[in-house]
Amino acid sequence: MSRYHSCFITSITLLTIFLTGCSSSQPQPTKGSAYPQMYQEKPRSILILPPINESTDTEAKDYYMTTTEVPFALMGYYVFPTEMVADILNQEGIYDASILQNMPATKFYEYFGADAVLFTTIHKWDVSYTVVASTLHVAISAKLVSTKTNKVLWEHSKSVTVDLGSANTNSLEGLLISVVLTAINTASADYVEYAKVVNDKLIYTLPAGPYSPMYLKDEDMPLRQY
Repeated sequence: MSRYHSCFITSITLLTIFLTGCSSSQPQPTKGSAYPQMYQEKPRSILILPPINESTDTEAKDYYMTTTEVPFALMGYYVFPTEMVADILNQEGIYDASILQNMPATKFYEYFGADAVLFTTIHKWDVSYTVVASTLHVAISAKLVSTKTNKVLWEHSKSVTVDLGSANTNSLEGLLISVVLTAINTASADYVEYAKVVNDKLIYTLPAGPYSPMYLKDEDMPLRQY
């Protein structure tokens, strides 16, 4: 064997060992490794609380609440009807979401019998303007907490940016049209649809619930995010 051939094989061997070491030292996280409590406690029902709204849009809370129930139900969980929950809380004189966020999660098992409670925060729901365009920025975080142990079972955050449209500005007439169209596009934007997009991205990492065919089968699935 030539000296060159021997050095080449040695180099390949060292490279293989190095790459193997890198891959083993940084294994790709799975749903099971990221959220082990979900598989230990196996919650079946979720109570979704009204979100804390930190955005500049006072209606963001209402937009978002209309989109939370279905995605979690599709993931295989029984979800308490959000309108019913809101009505009960209002009857108890609880209107401020921050009060709910500060309550021990175990209280919601006493009141509703839910296995887990979902706390959400709207960090951004803001429209930014230029003369001829507008953009919607939405950022939301969610945390699922056990009502039995008060432990965090799952948490994630996501944001999206949506171009609400712009138009031709090659002339003064075009500029005026662009301003009008921007205002129209912003006013007519379907914010509920954008909230659905955020939710779909948000719960992508959530382990499947007991009413899903993937229940307890996705523990070793890579924790892919998009």
